[in-house]
Amino acid sequence: MSAAPRPVAETGFAARLWRIASLVRYRFFLYAGLLPYLLGAAWAWAIAGAFDTAAFWSAFGGVVLSVIGVEAFNEYFDARMGTDRVFNPEDIPPIAQAVFWIGTVAFAGALAVGVYLAWHIGWPIIVFALLGGAAAIFYEAPPIRWSYRGLGELVIALSYGPWMVLGSLYLHTRSVSWEAFAASLVPACFIMALAVVNAIPDFHQDRLVGKRNLVVRFGREPAVRLYLGLAIAGLAIVLIGVVAKMFPVGCLAALLAAPLVVTSARTSLRHHSAPREFLPAMRAMVLAYLVATGGFALGIVAQAVR
Repeated sequence: MSAAPRPVAETGFAARLWRIASLVRYRFFLYAGLLPYLLGAAWAWAIAGAFDTAAFWSAFGGVVLSVIGVEAFNEYFDARMGTDRVFNPEDIPPIAQAVFWIGTVAFAGALAVGVYLAWHIGWPIIVFALLGGAAAIFYEAPPIRWSYRGLGELVIALSYGPWMVLGSLYLHTRSVSWEAFAASLVPACFIMALAVVNAIPDFHQDRLVGKRNLVVRFGREPAVRLYLGLAIAGLAIVLIGVVAKMFPVGCLAALLAAPLVVTSARTSLRHHSAPREFLPAMRAMVLAYLVATGGFALGIVAQAVR
């Protein structure tokens, strides 16, 4: 994901500090990871009737540390591979080694939280933590590099979907359910759609550095159809789940994202080969993710407060 604004090429401690802070400030995926976690907690409270406040806040801290680690590692290893320098090698200063250590410390902290929760709640917590950690650390980092093997988008969907939602649910209920798994597919579809749409403007530079993500493998126009199909699938899961009485009726609030998906489609089908004109399509999908996942979670919460 390389849509973050870049600071000018400055040197010195203040410039390096600003660059590190920017990693956190501008990265949407840093915040996106919190919504599926809240969705799992909402299901536990409103559907399963269980909520462990201490576990919620402890795991919340672990999730925040994890997403900081993800963004720091992605930025560091992307820079080491030269992805952001393909077309403007003089404009971007070398990545600071401190970024790597920020990611390392954040992941170590997240692991410590996972071990603590597994000790108090049960071993499945450490399974969720290790699955999420393997996905996060090796998305860009060697020796696996999911994003270079065409598996990055799927790993993101699993991490921000079933693993995050079911892990959050297990914290409170010590169990999971098929209905909650179906619910986890809503953020999974939308976050995978976001991963695809964000890679479309980077098509040429990703191909030049050897990434084999889905956009590089299939091309930009098929990638547009893929991300739109994923978004539509996410909305269809909501509708089918409500009709099948797996989800509360209030979850239909997620369908408010449909006009945003249409807006994104209108732009992306015309401008998938023009990165600057394509940006509104990406912004519309970011909003669609927020509205769909947030509306879905609020619909679950509304079930308990009626």
